[in-house]
Amino acid sequence: MFTNQRYLSRGVDNTIPVELQLFLWGCIDQLPEKRDYLQIFDLEKVGIMQIVTHRSEQPEHRKVYLLPSEKPIITKIYVIDDGSHSTMLLSSEY
Repeated sequence: MFTNQRYLSRGVDNTIPVELQLFLWGCIDQLPEKRDYLQIFDLEKVGIMQIVTHRSEQPEHRKVYLLPSEKPIITKIYVIDDGSHSTMLLSSEY
């Protein structure tokens, strides 16, 4: 899972910096092989820090990252694997 072709929605492409996109894909790549088809990233800010909370339900997973950022973003991102491709999209685009 998540080893097939990867796509971005227009919203992700327009609002999420490439470096942060790559970081999110890297978070998924570091998971053990048994992965939920839906990965959720909650992006929040505290001062100049970007807080990224990565979670999934089956198997249950939750990890929080603190990253320095000039322009922290507040949004929720879904990454969905449907077996033939993986798509990263803003929750508002779902």
